[in-house]
Amino acid sequence: MPQAIIFDVEATDKKDAIIIEAASLDVISLNPLEVGSPWVQRYNPGKPISLGALATHHIMDEELVDCPPSSSFKLPAGTKYIIGHSIDFDWEAIGSPEVKRICTLALARSLWPELDSHTQSALLYHFERAAARDQLRNAHSALADVWICSKIAGQIIEKLKPASLDALWEMSEKARIPAIMPFGKHKGELISQLPLDYKRWALRLDNITGYLRKALEA
Repeated sequence: MPQAIIFDVEATDKKDAIIIEAASLDVISLNPLEVGSPWVQRYNPGKPISLGALATHHIMDEELVDCPPSSSFKLPAGTKYIIGHSIDFDWEAIGSPEVKRICTLALARSLWPELDSHTQSALLYHFERAAARDQLRNAHSALADVWICSKIAGQIIEKLKPASLDALWEMSEKARIPAIMPFGKHKGELISQLPLDYKRWALRLDNITGYLRKALEA
């Protein structure tokens, strides 16, 4: 049973997402990264897929009629870590289970801040320019996306050389704490330099993330 999987879902929408496809790769070894046991499954969400989501993943409602219900999805037994690009979306879509999330998007942004884009596709062009176009032809199917994510994770691990999955998770947690204020009248400014009264005001908001809260409290 894997302790960690590279994981991705396609869903009905960005908001109140219900999974319609899930895919994973088992992490066999960490440093260097070795993955295997590719798995993919489609699900019937019981509600229409939004046009915006359909335009992204091209999975049509009528293709899911005979698939198992989305509510039947379960992570593999023994999974302690899920690795993915902007992994919170996938985690929330499967019901926010008790696992540790390792975000390749946050880690890539912290390691290569000079890049103008940190999407999976952009990063693949950065790391494997000659082969990227062919590999991206099926991007936004969940199985294609976990393979692409594994390549990005491999580059991250090669650079950071974490001693364990927990060390990689701790690096991800640190990378997810923002340095720049993402909204409001001080948007784009360093959080460390915000006025104290503004930080106190922001901390009273109900909709800030736990990572932004940590940055404001530091």
